Amino acid sequence: MHLGIYRFQGEHEELLPAYDRMAAGLPPGNTQWHLCAVEPDGIVVYDTCPSEAVFRAFSTSPEFLAAVAAAGLPQPEITSAPVHAARPG
Repeated sequence: MHLGIYRFQGEHEELLPAYDRMAAGLPPGNTQWHLCAVEPDGIVVYDTCPSEAVFRAFSTSPEFLAAVAAAGLPQPEITSAPVHAARPG
């Protein structure tokens, strides 16, 4: 499993509704683990992929970038990391 980390800079009042619009367009059952958190200067989205190759293909795809733009989100700063462990609460 690989973790994609997407940081969107801006005002929460604009970013959160835009994130909700983007998330509403995600196909059901398409994500293993997905989280949106509020940071002082924006929001951060954590999203898992089965592998680093899948993450790289998804995060640079024209479809993803178009969905971000269509929702009204700015282009994110994107980083990633391999997942060591994931535990339910």
